[in-house]
Amino acid sequence: MKINTPKGHELVADDILRKIQEGEWHPGGRLPSVVELAEAYGVGRSTIREAVSALKAMGWLDVRQGGGIFVKPVLPSDTKNGTDLLFQDADSLIELLEVRMTLEIGAASLAAERRSSGDLLRLRELLVVMEQGLDRNDTSEGERADVEFHMAIAAASGNSLLIQLMESLSDRFTNSIRQTRELWFYREKATSSRLLHEHRIIYEAIERQDKQLAGKLVADHLSKVMQVLREALNV
Repeated sequence: MKINTPKGHELVADDILRKIQEGEWHPGGRLPSVVELAEAYGVGRSTIREAVSALKAMGWLDVRQGGGIFVKPVLPSDTKNGTDLLFQDADSLIELLEVRMTLEIGAASLAAERRSSGDLLRLRELLVVMEQGLDRNDTSEGERADVEFHMAIAAASGNSLLIQLMESLSDRFTNSIRQTRELWFYREKATSSRLLHEHRIIYEAIERQDKQLAGKLVADHLSKVMQVLREALNV
């Protein structure tokens, strides 16, 4: 029988949450920096980032541009298990991921065939933004660049109908990418640096005009997220 033990970031998240609930850190107040928290808990910075990302997804923390971590001014009234809160939209996320896979695998293949120098420049710019967000621990910046990266791949496909379909779903895609990034961090299926790497190799396949590889890498990328969701739902 498999016995599940708490991971490092889960223990840190639980303790940060305890301090908020007990009033040690007040609503709207600023937490110590990632470096200071890592030293205080005796863990790596990536562990702190994953704990913060989980609590952000649950509505307890806010990460602002520039790297500041703040307690939400209004705290969640629902104190049920954090995992339940994080996965409450998993069913609809699975359906949206199925749509994303259908559209984005084809978009990546077409983008590899048809991309222009301007398309490549835009994708490179977004990779830089993702990296800067990682360096500054700015999750909002990373989320925005992630959404724009996938939309830029659709634009590079040169298929106007595909672009319109992606744009019509852009709001849903934005929420999906935000939630699935947080799911990855929470379940330790990926770190920010790993997500950056996956986007970078998708870009490289498009740059080399390798249609098959570009489509496969997008499929692999989204399949990993799908696996996390299915594990959460036990389906």
